[in-house]
Amino acid sequence: MSDAARTLHIVGARPQFVKVAALLRAARHPERHSIVHTGQHYDAGLSSVFFDELGIPAPHTHLGIGGGTHAEQTGAMLPALEARLRETADPVVVVYGDTNSTLAGALAAAKLHVPLVHVEAGLRSFDKRMPEEINRVVTDHVSDHLLCPTPSAVEQLAREGITRGVHWVGDVMLDIARAEAERACATPLGRFLAGDDAAGPLPDFLGPALRGGYLLATIHRAGNTDDAATLARLVGALGDLGRTVVWPLHPRTRHAMVRLGVGLPPNVLTVEPLGYLAFAALLRHADLVLTDSGGVQKEAWFAGRRCVTLRDTTEWTETLLHGWNTLVGDDVDALRAAVAAPPPASPPDFSAYGDARAAERCMGIIEGLTAP
Repeated sequence: MSDAARTLHIVGARPQFVKVAALLRAARHPERHSIVHTGQHYDAGLSSVFFDELGIPAPHTHLGIGGGTHAEQTGAMLPALEARLRETADPVVVVYGDTNSTLAGALAAAKLHVPLVHVEAGLRSFDKRMPEEINRVVTDHVSDHLLCPTPSAVEQLAREGITRGVHWVGDVMLDIARAEAERACATPLGRFLAGDDAAGPLPDFLGPALRGGYLLATIHRAGNTDDAATLARLVGALGDLGRTVVWPLHPRTRHAMVRLGVGLPPNVLTVEPLGYLAFAALLRHADLVLTDSGGVQKEAWFAGRRCVTLRDTTEWTETLLHGWNTLVGDDVDALRAAVAAPPPASPPDFSAYGDARAAERCMGIIEGLTAP
């Protein structure tokens, strides 16, 4: 990417790497774009593997800011991002989603009166206990261009008095899910799960047991991992399901389990964080997904997999239709009941999320801001 690139894409976490991959594939003028990686996710399994697999250009700037409290992380990002913006002629900033990197990028741009684009604007869980909710609300209210994944997001912004610069573009995660489905199925892992015994080298955790069906779990949010009783209750519930559970373990969750002394039931297989393609392959063949992630709720839905969400609220309310996603919080009885529930009678309908061309629409708006 050119040193003269004016559009700075500020990213730092796994979901943002996927979204920026979608957008940059749609760029008609790649020389106008550069990536600023805050370092929020610095584990290789949560960062570099996504750049490699999805063909994302190397970051022009890597701030190396990871770990710490929300305040420490956001506070360290702000001066570093401000300096990067000051050294760029007539910059435009693009932020994604709802992480601390999103908030820091938004505040740095707003304070310097730099045009700010928010991809995935207008989402609300209405749960201010979640730092992500604070991040997305603040970002929306200082953004100049708000690119919404759904019509309901547009309507929510209007209820908050935001109508200028608002666009329904569709969901860029759907773009990637459609574009990468075939590659995910063609990986050795995807082929093995589809029944191909000559699929090639496989991760150590794989074995014939997965051929009999499994559940896929991801748990990483502070509300579920910072309290020993809550984490132990959820892990115990996974053990009580009587099913093989594959759990790619987020570093913060692994550290929490060690710190809090939470052990694993024998039916739960933990693995290191997975790249996009391996995770997509596991998800597509899972009988059911259990997660507290926002993005994984959608990925499951797009793949036609039923999801049980270990949260009381979701910003992706459309996933709840027809029983494709069920909110259970940390109620283990509700979790067991949701897992045992029959499959939905109606197929998933994600027409509100567009036609898998959201990135083109986003990039048309963004590149219009830096047209000669």
